[in-house]
Amino acid sequence: MSKRMPVAFLPHGGGPVTHVEMGMPRSDVEPLGAYWRGVRDLPPAQPKALLVVSAHWEEAAPTVMTSPAPPMYYDYYGFPPEAYEITWPAPGDPELAARVRALIEGAGFETAADPARGFDHGTFTPLKQAYPDADVPVVQLSLKAGLDAALHLRLGRALAPLRDEGVFIVGSGDSFHNMRSFGPAARDPSQKFNAWLTEAVTGDATEREKKLARWEAAPAARVCHPREEHLLPLMVVAGAAGEDAGVVTWRGWFMGSEQVGWHFE
Repeated sequence: MSKRMPVAFLPHGGGPVTHVEMGMPRSDVEPLGAYWRGVRDLPPAQPKALLVVSAHWEEAAPTVMTSPAPPMYYDYYGFPPEAYEITWPAPGDPELAARVRALIEGAGFETAADPARGFDHGTFTPLKQAYPDADVPVVQLSLKAGLDAALHLRLGRALAPLRDEGVFIVGSGDSFHNMRSFGPAARDPSQKFNAWLTEAVTGDATEREKKLARWEAAPAARVCHPREEHLLPLMVVAGAAGEDAGVVTWRGWFMGSEQVGWHFE
């Protein structure tokens, strides 16, 4: 692989929103689906594999899925029956999983493997749109319990060599995620926080990690993220970005909140 892979952070909306009718406004759902379909065009060539960090998996130590054929993991409830019939048979990549563990351990982390873990909706919802043929191997990596921002930036730095090995690193979360404040109340805080976050992500790369490590000091930060699991995949991606510039990939609205996606190349 001669061309370096980018890294990307994707807002993944809520549940299997683009695959099942959930009563969401089409003005929310259709632009989100179109954005995800365009994610496939971010790499300069077909990736050898994808490494995905989803907001919906936390473990005591960073953990990788190791199955060569990961199952589906329907990590939601209360949706229509067809939400539990979605399939996305992307293959796993045990060799990549071992490489991820080696890189992380080399940076001083303990790691673990999970041979039974399946793709959660943070992975299959957007990536079934981006890769509908499930034609690229995919490995998920968990967040580390405690959700320390600086630690996840360091985790991302450890993964950076994968970009020169044909691996497209994707973080899947949301730039606004407050389950009690979706709707009209989300508009102002999400715009304020995303303005700060975009400046941090797209500004001077040498200052980016310092700013992101202090994200709680940003305007409306804890209104937008009472618990930061949906923000932490961005930290991993930003760490893997190194000195690369951050670019806004997409900006749109979902359930009254502004959502932003970025990539680095």
